[in-house]
Amino acid sequence: MEAYLYEPLEDRKVRCNLCNHRCIIKEGRRGICNVRENQAGILKSLVYGKLIAQHIDPIEKKPLFHLLPGSLSYSIATVGCNFKCMFCQNANIAQMPTDHKGLIMGDPCTPEAVVRAAEAGNCKSIAYTYTEPTIYFEFAFNTAKIAHEKGIKNVFVTNGYMTSEALEMISPYLDAANVDLKAFNNEFYKKLCGAKLEPVKESLKKMKSLGIFVEITTLLIPGLNDDKEELEGLASFIAEELGIETPWHISRFHPTYRLTDRPPTPVPTLVMAREIGIKAGLRYVYVGNVPGEKGEDTFCYHCGETLVDRWGFSIRKNLIKNGVCSYCGSEIDGVGL
Repeated sequence: MEAYLYEPLEDRKVRCNLCNHRCIIKEGRRGICNVRENQAGILKSLVYGKLIAQHIDPIEKKPLFHLLPGSLSYSIATVGCNFKCMFCQNANIAQMPTDHKGLIMGDPCTPEAVVRAAEAGNCKSIAYTYTEPTIYFEFAFNTAKIAHEKGIKNVFVTNGYMTSEALEMISPYLDAANVDLKAFNNEFYKKLCGAKLEPVKESLKKMKSLGIFVEITTLLIPGLNDDKEELEGLASFIAEELGIETPWHISRFHPTYRLTDRPPTPVPTLVMAREIGIKAGLRYVYVGNVPGEKGEDTFCYHCGETLVDRWGFSIRKNLIKNGVCSYCGSEIDGVGL
């Protein structure tokens, strides 16, 4: 399928304007994501309608804690990614074309079929996840538009590297996003992800301005992005530039893919980061990948009572009623609470 958001250049080159790499692609070549190819001066998506994953997940797994808590989300992905994270947790999907000489795999599917499957599975949302949704933007856009008409929410689980043009195009149909803010220093992004920090910050601000509900996830990797001062800067950015109502998920790292020389994140480091977020004024700061840790729960920022009691991806108790705290009546931020 012909790609969205690209422009022709001289000598049959094209510039892709879907993500902030803005790849200039020669004829017969692919962009950094390895799934968009210049065919005779026309940019083509090689993954349209080729889904490598279709699963029903709890919305909490995304993680999205402030969109329809306790509901199910129909989760889809194709292969490919525009980042090259050394710690990729879904490398068999995201890095397949890069690691396997351009291999593209996936089962044929249509946007209509995805929406029907979501309805059949009693899913209240469709999550474009497991890899970066921007690289299958055309399929995500067409699916989201149909889902929106059916009253099904749409959520991106994303690295936040899409362009402002892509965000403006999808925003009428995109209800929420969980964005990986992987670190708060550019060297980390450059060395470990093959990208830059600043475009992610700009995307986050753009999402908020477009009315997309944003939650943020940071995977804390020992010795790489867990410096106290860096975390203070990250928390301040969320509070001051995005708003104190923005949930921040701080997740535990486990050695994987090409980053196996680091230990799992110590729980005290996660607790320290959570305390930094609360001190910065954030209303909702969570600890992830540590089932049973109290940092999984949602507390009322006003009266301090536990409103949502979680264990992993399961909700054991939810005391948010019609979007407000059952104890003090304070409004709790989110979508469909």
